[in-house]
Amino acid sequence: MALRSQLLKGVLDACVMAVVEEQPVYGYELSQKLQKIGLPNISDGTIYPVLLRLQKNGFIKGEMKPSATGPNRKYYFLTDEGKEELEQISAEWLQIADPVSKLLKRSEKDEKSNGAN
Repeated sequence: MALRSQLLKGVLDACVMAVVEEQPVYGYELSQKLQKIGLPNISDGTIYPVLLRLQKNGFIKGEMKPSATGPNRKYYFLTDEGKEELEQISAEWLQIADPVSKLLKRSEKDEKSNGAN
């Protein structure tokens, strides 16, 4: 479980920026979108530190906007620097993800064939 948490931390910044790039979102909405695509245990307590870090680094900016259903909400937008960073992270991720997936699939096949003997 700890390894899963560490893996998630490693990719969460990129996932947050990818969602924010699609459309401006507020924190709770962002955590719901991430959960909907299959990322587990994305709570407000997980999201807000990431949003603060990304904002501090200049990759996103927040802007208060009125809400039709209650108090104003802080919507997050991807900055030009954030777009560049997301592009770079995406390229790096693709270079890493494909070989790792191949290796893990090969390992899985080895386990299955050893179990069949």
